[in-house]
Amino acid sequence: MAADGKIRLQLAIARAGLASRRHAEAMIAAGRVSVNGAVVSEMGARVDPAADRIEVDGAPLPAQEEEKVTVALNKPRGWLSAASDGHGGRVVTDLVRDIPVRLVPVGRLDKDSQGLLLMSNDGDLIARLTHPRYGHRKRYEVEVSGVCGRETVETLRAPMEIDGYTTRGAGVRVLGRKGAHTVLEFTLGEGRNRQIRRMCEAVGLNVVRLTRVAIGRLALGALRPGEYRVLGEGDLRLLER
Repeated sequence: MAADGKIRLQLAIARAGLASRRHAEAMIAAGRVSVNGAVVSEMGARVDPAADRIEVDGAPLPAQEEEKVTVALNKPRGWLSAASDGHGGRVVTDLVRDIPVRLVPVGRLDKDSQGLLLMSNDGDLIARLTHPRYGHRKRYEVEVSGVCGRETVETLRAPMEIDGYTTRGAGVRVLGRKGAHTVLEFTLGEGRNRQIRRMCEAVGLNVVRLTRVAIGRLALGALRPGEYRVLGEGDLRLLER
C-alpha cells in the first residue's frame, strides 16, 4: 500500500471478495466499475477503499473488509457454477445463501458435472487456486460407456489435441466396472473447458457421469449433492500445499 493509503482498484475489488484480481481487471475494462460516481476503465487507477465510493454494477463495495470465508460445496448436476445465468436458472450461489457474505465460485465445474466446487470471498486465495502457474491438480471419477481397453487408457494418458490446443499428459486409471460401464479416475493439472468430456469423445467414450472428488489434497468426502461445509485452517493449508 502506498503512503497515501491508496491501492490499485482491482486489488480493492479482490480484497472485498467480489472476484479474483484478474476477473476484477475484466470488470474494470468492461466499464462495470465506478469510483465516486465516475466510471473507471484504466488498470492503473488507485483508490482509497476507506474514503472512495467504489461501485461494481451499481452496488457499493462493503465499507469494511469482510471476514474471509471459503466453503467446499458438492455441486449437483444441472446447476451452473456462476452467480447468475441471466435467465433465472439454478446457480450455485443459491446453495450458500445462508452464509452472510457474498461467495463466488473458484473456477468452474460444467453444468452436467457434479462434485467438489470451492466458493470463497478471499480474492488472494481465488487467484492462487485459479492461476495456471500454480498447477493445482484435480481428481475426477468418470463413468463412461464404450469400449475402454488398455490402449484407450494409454491414449487418454498422452497429450491430446483438442480444438487446436494440446493438453498435458493426464493421470488416468481404471477404478472398476459398473454393469456395461467403466469407471475411470482422471487427475489433471489444468482445467480446459469440458476437457475430460472432449478427451473421452476423442477416443469413442461417452461420459455418463462426471464427479470431481478432490482439489489438490482436499477431498469431497461425505458431502451429499447440494451440501457444503466451511473450510477451517487445516483445510486451507491442504489447498495451499
